[in-house]
Parts: sequence; C-alpha cells; structure tokens
Amino acid sequence: MKHILILSALALAAGSSMATVDEAMNKAGCMACHAKDKKVVGPAFKDIAAKYKGDKEASTKLTEKVRKGGSGVWGPIPMPPNPAEKINDADLKGAVDQILKTQ
Repeated sequence: MKHILILSALALAAGSSMATVDEAMNKAGCMACHAKDKKVVGPAFKDIAAKYKGDKEASTKLTEKVRKGGSGVWGPIPMPPNPAEKINDADLKGAVDQILKTQ
C-alpha cells in the first residue's frame, strides 16, 4: 500500500510539473508559433526532436537558440530572442527537455 501511495505521489508531481512547463511555454508565447505535431510559423516540436535525436548537446544548443533567437535553420522567418524576463532558465530547460522528448 505504501508503494502505491509513493508511486501516486510521484505521478501527480510529474503531471503537475508537465502542466507548469506547458503553462510557461504558453505564457512565453512559444505556442503562438509552434505546435507539437504540425508546422505553424516555426517547426513542429516533433520535427525539432527528430532533428536533434541522438545529439548529446541538443539541450544546450536549443536553449541557446531560444535565448538568442535565430533564422535560416527551419526557413526564412526568424525566431525572436526569448530573454529570461520572458521565460526563466528553469522553465526554458523544462520546455527544451519536453520538446526533445516529443514524438
């Protein structure tokens, strides 16, 4: 019984942190240009995950790319920079980690 309670608590914690990442991504405006499974203005998260699959530096590269902005990798429309005032470091790391796990 004790194991079930612990597993339930862990599942709830994981679910609530996922909601927090989703909320942070919405608040930061990520979802205005991106979607999980289709191109909007920017690439789909599943396409980003596929491109960086197996790249051990992917999290660092994408975090830097989100912070600085950029263009030319996914098409001509630039992604604006996203400073810490828009999405803090912890939320950005969570967002990038979630994107890289998208299938």
